[in-house]
Amino acid sequence: MGIDYLLRGGFVIDGVSGGSVPVRADVAVQGDRITAIGDLSDIDAEKTIDVDGLYVCPGFIDVHSHSDFMLLADGRAEGKICQGITTEINGNCGLSAAPLYGAALEQREKELDELDIKDRWSTFAEYFALLEKRRFALNFSTLAGHGNLRACAAGYSDRPLSKAHTENMITLLSDAMRAGAKGLSTGLVYPPGLYAGTGEIIRLASETSRYGGVYTTHMRSEGDHLLESVEEVMEIAARSKIHAHISHLKTSGEANWGKIDRVFRMIDEARADGVTVTCDRYPYIASCTGLDAVLPPWAFEGGNKREIERLKSERERLQKDILSEHPEASSVSFWKSIVISSLSTGENQWMQGRNMAETAAALGKSPFEFLFDILVEEELNVGAIFFFMNEENLKSILRQPYTMTGTDSAARSFSGVTARGRPHPRGFGSFPRILGRYAREQGLMTPGEAVYKMCGLPAKIFRIRERGILREGFFADITVFDPAKVNDTADYDNPFQKPEGIYHVFVNGTPVLLEGETTGAMPGRIV
Repeated sequence: MGIDYLLRGGFVIDGVSGGSVPVRADVAVQGDRITAIGDLSDIDAEKTIDVDGLYVCPGFIDVHSHSDFMLLADGRAEGKICQGITTEINGNCGLSAAPLYGAALEQREKELDELDIKDRWSTFAEYFALLEKRRFALNFSTLAGHGNLRACAAGYSDRPLSKAHTENMITLLSDAMRAGAKGLSTGLVYPPGLYAGTGEIIRLASETSRYGGVYTTHMRSEGDHLLESVEEVMEIAARSKIHAHISHLKTSGEANWGKIDRVFRMIDEARADGVTVTCDRYPYIASCTGLDAVLPPWAFEGGNKREIERLKSERERLQKDILSEHPEASSVSFWKSIVISSLSTGENQWMQGRNMAETAAALGKSPFEFLFDILVEEELNVGAIFFFMNEENLKSILRQPYTMTGTDSAARSFSGVTARGRPHPRGFGSFPRILGRYAREQGLMTPGEAVYKMCGLPAKIFRIRERGILREGFFADITVFDPAKVNDTADYDNPFQKPEGIYHVFVNGTPVLLEGETTGAMPGRIV
């Protein structure tokens, strides 16, 4: 038989289960498929790659990605490819590429313009056609964002939905599921998702369940109301008869660190009662989102323009409510724990990488005055990194058998339009950091367990067929790494850094990384 590529002499971890152990075997690739695994010493190939001593495993699946717009701007996705990621699940936290019209599109126009994306679309079918035309390096999968559904149907107002609004959302969701979405995602701390009641989510999740989809959620709270938020997830899952997946499970704020064991008990009890629940997590103790996340929920009502108006005219009320929700904001240490990661205007670029306290002091302002001013100046487009989490809790979360790995990041490259700002290093180092720091160095899991939670388990939960496992006849999504050297090198000061120890990556049988260098190939598919 004709073989395009032969990976000879490596140790295969097939990703079938957490009990998978490395087994010496060769792997043959023909076209976009794996054609043989075993002793293939008698087979010749167009190209043989010596992987002696290296681990050969399925391409990693990033279950929590935000590349919906970034891939249109730059399909190379180098930050993900260099981690060994071959498939992304996008549309998380209630924000997806589609549906996108009306108020939903208006809210995204500035971001699209900054990425120099000229095309516009309304449906997933239109978006997929555009993405395929542009071409991209890794496989793209998506959820339907509840924020998109609600914004398209009813805008960003804090109000109960009419029957017509709800029916419109159901129609949009059904269209998304038929187009190939894997499920429904919510972002219940972001507008307009934060205005939705539990009943609204149950109605949509039940519709999602009809199509065999999953329900993923950025919960209403990851801090003071963490336990109540987990309870809501379990209620939605039970009443909708749907698999629930908690996005980036965490305990935010020192006062909440002690809640993690109770969270685990709640999940275990639900699973014992037949409610299927999983989660994902990135291996860092800092989160990253828009700086305006510190504002009270009422500030977001009506969309971006109304929010900016309030930042100008209602500062006393805003400060009072922030202090009510975050009493620790009265101290300098709170603002030192928030680092500015991205801004859009040139004159403010010097602030990137600096914490809020030092930046405010440099301008002769209080932290609150600086917060309101910078959000107005940048028209809300300020990214920030929040150092509010705990290392021991992170380890406990990573140990759980139902925890998968997600970057919670968009696919960026090392040059071009996506190489801006100072983003969170998780977008460049999450998967090698798990394999190196937490599996090899700290022994939180075996290599087989780590690979299963990066490959086989995500493929099963998110219905990604014929991927996530090394098996004859499956798609040739393959990652090859050195178990003794793999590690992340990206950090908060220098995030645009390639990891160590990941040498070869194949997507659909085409090498996108060879000898640690990207090839420029664009073999990604919508899956």
